[in-house]
Amino acid sequence: MNAAIKIALVDDEVLFRKGIAFLLQREDNIEIIFEASNGEELLESLNKCEIKPDIIIMDLKMPLLNGVEATKIIRKAHPDIKIIALTSYDSKSFIANMIQIGAVAYLIKNTTPKDLILTINEVAKKGFYYNESVLKTIQDTIVSSKNSKVNLETGFLSPREIEILQLICQQKTTTEIAEHLFLSPRTVEGHRNNLLLKTESRNIAGLVVYAIQNEIADLTL
Repeated sequence: MNAAIKIALVDDEVLFRKGIAFLLQREDNIEIIFEASNGEELLESLNKCEIKPDIIIMDLKMPLLNGVEATKIIRKAHPDIKIIALTSYDSKSFIANMIQIGAVAYLIKNTTPKDLILTINEVAKKGFYYNESVLKTIQDTIVSSKNSKVNLETGFLSPREIEILQLICQQKTTTEIAEHLFLSPRTVEGHRNNLLLKTESRNIAGLVVYAIQNEIADLTL
């Protein structure tokens, strides 16, 4: 049996947070290791606890230290921890900003319990998970603001790396990519690590943003 996915819940609305905790505790493969009511509490708990969460489910609007600033700090201090934004904000600018600073999934608070659990499992398995509406927002917002950025040269990616990047953008797992391309999972991991280095991306979500910015992958589902 696989190890449980370790979760930290961060939200200043106690009733909402306890509701999410109750929902997730019923899942056999999910374990909540701590809760926090703002970014400062979250950082204190991360510094104190020996066992770190795999995933933080993060509200954005909180007192003392909000979720956006907390995400920036965690991405630098704990790059292996994956952050799912769970918020009432659904504006394109908020979504694009959170993805660009390192959130690997973005959920609106009126999402269904089924979608939340699916997102947690997909993030644990693949490193990121964007539903159709978030993918569309990323594409619309990031590609439309591309002219104001330096368009990076993509010629330094090999055809195989581009192929793997396109499959990553289709939200395929390492195993699925390996089967599709008749490669070993280890070879796929090697290519993926090269992609992270070459594109200076911090995580898989960063690779997706890079692919969209440089029109390597079409994310219309």
